[in-house]
Amino acid sequence: MKKKIMLLIAAFAMTMAANAQFQQGKGYIGASLTGLDMHYNGADKFNIGVEAKGGYLFMDNLMGLAFTSYEHKGHKNTTDRFMIGVGGRYYIIQNGLYLGVNAKYVHAAQKVEGYKTHYNDVMPGAEVGYAFYINRSVTIEPAVYYDQSFKKSKYSTVGLKVGIGIYLFDD
Repeated sequence: MKKKIMLLIAAFAMTMAANAQFQQGKGYIGASLTGLDMHYNGADKFNIGVEAKGGYLFMDNLMGLAFTSYEHKGHKNTTDRFMIGVGGRYYIIQNGLYLGVNAKYVHAAQKVEGYKTHYNDVMPGAEVGYAFYINRSVTIEPAVYYDQSFKKSKYSTVGLKVGIGIYLFDD
């Protein structure tokens, strides 16, 4: 019982420490690791991806984002995808829970049975995540995401990504 009370107090303290972290005028930089078979779609086997992003809180709890990413998928038949995009986050409550939306432009190179092809795609997406503060400005940010492909439905992706974010303060 004593451990449960201590955990409750620690959770409450972390929530209070995160208070007012998402105020207007703050900058943001982050990086995420995706893949490693932490997502599913009908076309892939081995997966790994990295993403870099930057953002700005232009209103309290509302952030605009720009990002770029690279993914390698497959084993014998491979796909390399380069993406750029824009998006936004809305921090639902001051403890770090957020909803995100984005749009990505994708350029991919596929190698299937020795033949190489290229394709382009536009993928709108949504995500739900949480910013766990490990100090005043650094967060660990797990998120569940969905990206809808306009090219082929088998390229639509549901996945999990884990990232690190740094909230830049103006004081």
